[in-house]
Amino acid sequence: MGQIEWAMWANEQALAAGLSECRGSARGVRGAAGVLVCLLEYPRSKRKKGSTMERCGQKYLTAVVKLFGPLTRNYYIRAILHAALAVPAGFLLSTILGTVCLGIASGIYLLAAVRGEEWRPIEQKPRERPQVGGTIKQPPSNPPPRPPPDARKKQPELGG
Repeated sequence: MGQIEWAMWANEQALAAGLSECRGSARGVRGAAGVLVCLLEYPRSKRKKGSTMERCGQKYLTAVVKLFGPLTRNYYIRAILHAALAVPAGFLLSTILGTVCLGIASGIYLLAAVRGEEWRPIEQKPRERPQVGGTIKQPPSNPPPRPPPDARKKQPELGG
């Protein structure tokens, strides 16, 4: 079995927490904190092994997250940020679910940081143009051969 990438789980948990914070407190400081968490957590990190499915429109927010460098790439800093944002939200009943989710995400980010994980952007690979004659063959220019018309007629079955 392979090693678990904890940051992937923390990312999903924190994004759900941010959405819950936004929904629970549409106005005020908690709503702004929820939006901040959502903007930070929307871009997924690249996995160490295998492929990573990019979220829709993630490349635009990836550029913003890359801009802040180690502040957004380091999972210790994310764990501390999420824990700090979770404390004031615990005083409002409408944001208690987001608080619990943010606390759990903070713990998972701390575990990921201890295991040496860090946020890496998903880089787009340039598409290679297929070479004609290389792996893709030239399409046929003539139709496939057909038997003569009398051979195409239905043959009577022999036997009984």
